Amino acid sequence: MAGTDAEAAHLVVLGGFDLMVDGRSVQLPSGSERLLAFVALCCRAAVPRGLIAGTLWPDAPEHRAHASLRSALSRLHCVGRSALDVGPGEVRLARNVSVDLHQAKRLAHRILQGPGEETWRVSADAVEELSLDLLPGWYDDWAILQAEDWRQLRIHALERLADAFTAAGRYADAVAAAHAAIRADALRESSQSCLIRAHLAEGNPSEAMRDFARYARRLHTELGLSPTTRLRGLVPGRSALTVR
Repeated sequence: MAGTDAEAAHLVVLGGFDLMVDGRSVQLPSGSERLLAFVALCCRAAVPRGLIAGTLWPDAPEHRAHASLRSALSRLHCVGRSALDVGPGEVRLARNVSVDLHQAKRLAHRILQGPGEETWRVSADAVEELSLDLLPGWYDDWAILQAEDWRQLRIHALERLADAFTAAGRYADAVAAAHAAIRADALRESSQSCLIRAHLAEGNPSEAMRDFARYARRLHTELGLSPTTRLRGLVPGRSALTVR
């Protein structure tokens, strides 16, 4: 059964799960949510029913997993089912469904691949879009792997964006982008470097020193490591800082 083009649907998987149909949130059973999310993460590819059943119900016997898939499809009802094209042997996302993750990935790749001047024109709203975790609180293996792939991509994009904003003199946006990258991985030195460069470019060495000291303490506490010589070289007066 094909999804209808009459109802525009938007699937949210960043920051949580939601299905929006014609601007309204659709409540779904948890099994149906997992089904929609899994198919959505496969982009526009047709996903064999056997792969869906085996991935979403890995501990169940094959016949029980297929029964669970049939149940999840039936509980979507007509509104939720319009988000899918369901065939006898495969399921795919309907043509009229947009997915926030796909849009955010296109943004991230545009930032990473585009020339600097185009990056500078990116709206500050991009930082918020790139700050959201994929399906937070979902612990299925397939969701965790996809979430880590997205985390790595968005951190690289946020760092690139922070440096581009700094070069353009958009210091508040640069700091926001660097902070978003740090929230995704507090021990990642390249993100800390972006933040420190933004502070220094704006003429705030004290902010740079405070952030360096905070990072150095955390790095020492959690990993027993010290910042690299390259990072230390960015910070004026860093030799006076001690790790406690």
